[in-house]
Amino acid sequence: MLTPLLAGLGLGFSLIIAIGAQNLFVLRQGIRREHLLAVVAVCAVSDAVLILLGVSGIGLVLNAVPWLIVVVRWAGAAFLLGYGLLAARRALRPSGATLHLDAGAPASPPARDAGNTTVRTRPARTTLATAVLTCLALTWLNPHVYLDTVFLLGSVASTHGDGRWAFAAGACAASLVWFSALGYGARYLGRWLDTPRAWRVLDGVIAVVMCAIAVSLVLPH
Repeated sequence: MLTPLLAGLGLGFSLIIAIGAQNLFVLRQGIRREHLLAVVAVCAVSDAVLILLGVSGIGLVLNAVPWLIVVVRWAGAAFLLGYGLLAARRALRPSGATLHLDAGAPASPPARDAGNTTVRTRPARTTLATAVLTCLALTWLNPHVYLDTVFLLGSVASTHGDGRWAFAAGACAASLVWFSALGYGARYLGRWLDTPRAWRVLDGVIAVVMCAIAVSLVLPH
């Protein structure tokens, strides 16, 4: 029973540890320390549901309706492109906000320095509903999650026979460990993101990655 568990853990990590839309969103929420528990929970629970669906054999059913993946691909591309353009807008037209390491403290008022206004406020907070809905969209509108998590993991799990549920448990554990480490470990990056320039760079990277993924989804494979 231990071998399928470790196999699921290893494959789960290998599929999830990559620069992607979902991971970048978790990283950004972790750095900003906003609704992190909810975001990590949504990612881990969504992965667990998809893994269990794949192991239960639902991947074979979905494979019989290839048009569904096409619909998800275009919907996901549209969403990622929109999210990427918003990140690009933040990078090109910054608000001047920086990260406050004391996330529980109220935002500081603008301060004047030698006749010039220096803004040192916390970035506008994302509401819980917006964070959760964005996380759900980044997860469920990504066709790769069905190809990797449902089809691939489900197929590999089936080779373990009665141990497939231990394999699934290992893959679910990998997801939980990774998203928790990524989100809660991101706060240590705060010291390097205490300037408007750093946030512009981060948003610029997010914009490039999101748009690149969106384009890759609709290009012929």
